Amino acid sequence: MSDAVAVALHELVLANRIMAREGIIDDFGHVSVRHPHDPERYFLSYSRSPELVTRDDIMEFTLEGEAIDRRGRAIYRERVIHGALYQARPDVNAVVHHHTPEILPFTITDLKLRPASHLAATIGTEVPLWDSQDEFGDTNMLVETIDQGESLARAQGLNPCVLLRGHGANCAAHNLRAVVFIAIAMRDNAQLLLRSLPFGEPIYLSPGEISRTAATQLEDAPLQRSWDYRIARAGFRGI
Repeated sequence: MSDAVAVALHELVLANRIMAREGIIDDFGHVSVRHPHDPERYFLSYSRSPELVTRDDIMEFTLEGEAIDRRGRAIYRERVIHGALYQARPDVNAVVHHHTPEILPFTITDLKLRPASHLAATIGTEVPLWDSQDEFGDTNMLVETIDQGESLARAQGLNPCVLLRGHGANCAAHNLRAVVFIAIAMRDNAQLLLRSLPFGEPIYLSPGEISRTAATQLEDAPLQRSWDYRIARAGFRGI
């Protein structure tokens, strides 16, 4: 195993634990990272709660969702979300799929999830909404087929995030530290909007503010500072 793969797997375990500690992912949801040497592969835990994920739980997958060494382990039914995004977005190296309760109101109403705070600039100027009903009619609301995964990836386009009607959201970024930052900022921004709306229309960030602020927040130094804080909160002090 190369050093780059070892680091990727270590950070993927930490990302799972952070997402659980911060309440972004609970018993369901998942986070993945693209293979650092093979863009046609990615790493994802076998099907279990992210709060419990260890290094031994991480599996390697093709972009079509085929496990390289399954060994009888259960795998996430919605793993096609990850493969489809990696296939569509060469710039993406990490993906989070979550069902954070605070973002769900924005998936079932006309209320737009737009950045209103500077940290939330990382969610982008637009968070599109994907409705499985449009192409697939009545389903079990899971993204299980390659066709569904590709449809969802098209809806997300080049945006950092996308909402799934009545379901949750995806976040994508160039590395794990960035995607963790974005997923948390997405939740926090949703909370801010829901608290502010009773008092009037929020003042949203301008497109220029979003572009400049997101670029600043996603630099290595701020991401390192945030990552260190989050892994400490997840119980991994001194790593």
